[in-house]
Amino acid sequence: MVQKYDGLSHCKLALAFAVTMDLLGAISLLLGVFAKLEIQGRDFGDLLVYSGALLVLFSLAGWVLWYSGNIEGLHLQKEFGGSVDDAVNRLARSVSRRIRIPRTRSSPT
Repeated sequence: MVQKYDGLSHCKLALAFAVTMDLLGAISLLLGVFAKLEIQGRDFGDLLVYSGALLVLFSLAGWVLWYSGNIEGLHLQKEFGGSVDDAVNRLARSVSRRIRIPRTRSSPT
């Protein structure tokens, strides 16, 4: 039975966070580089460049969360029509499960 891959169904909040941070970071970075932003003789272009770079860095966390949350939802097929279920996919699924499901500590009795 072939499962239909429904695209961006998992981790929509992480995707929205990543895209928003990318857009805000790129806008801030470009404004800092190309706009003349002086208030009372002080230049604020550097502030926008650095804050834009930090926003893009924060978006990386959102992309990692989105990707790791969607690993299990991926349905890959080989060019010859068979499904790919090799060691790499099993490893990716197990890592994704460990990230999503927090381990509970057993208290010493």
